[in-house]
Amino acid sequence: MSLQATLDAFKADFRAGKPPYNAPSDIHPIMERATADLIASGQASRAAKAGDIAPSFVLRDGHGHAVSSQELLAKGPLVVSFYRGVWCPYCNFELQALEAALPKIREAGASLVAISPQLAVNSQKSERVNHLSFPILGDANNQVAADFGLRYALPDYLVELYKRLKNNLPAFNGDDSWTLPIPARYVIAPDRTIVYAEVNPDYTHRPEPEDLLPVLNQYGNR
Repeated sequence: MSLQATLDAFKADFRAGKPPYNAPSDIHPIMERATADLIASGQASRAAKAGDIAPSFVLRDGHGHAVSSQELLAKGPLVVSFYRGVWCPYCNFELQALEAALPKIREAGASLVAISPQLAVNSQKSERVNHLSFPILGDANNQVAADFGLRYALPDYLVELYKRLKNNLPAFNGDDSWTLPIPARYVIAPDRTIVYAEVNPDYTHRPEPEDLLPVLNQYGNR
């Protein structure tokens, strides 16, 4: 099953309130409104795109080790996935799909990292529950996400919903900004040029990992 088919099946079960989700039906219009508002804002079109020079970053993984984009790019192309956090099931499905594609990504001579604003303990949880073997990097206050043009503030009505659902982003992320990154996936060439970019303000839609491979095969193993 493709990644998007998996996400669509989860979304249908979640909307139907099937166990173990049992989500109140009145939350769905609020979530859909927030997605529509983010789309209408046009922020995704202003985010880093193919042809831009990618911002450099040094972030720590869940175990405290510093990871430098410059050092990874010295070895070959870099795949970067921005995701919201371990609390987001759509993000977890995407991470699992990237893990499944990791052998082909590495075969092309590329590295893969995922970036979220969550605290280190939650990055460790992401690795553990999704059985990941690539680094999960913590982006305090979504600063690197902001450098890529992806950081956005949740609207007040969505903050209230998250509080009601006990989805406490300040506790997950260690700051009270109530910001998230727009989910995005990039391929960065060794010269820091972005050669592939997928930015979608609808968090229920994610590109297939296989879409990366033609680009990686073009820039990798040189």
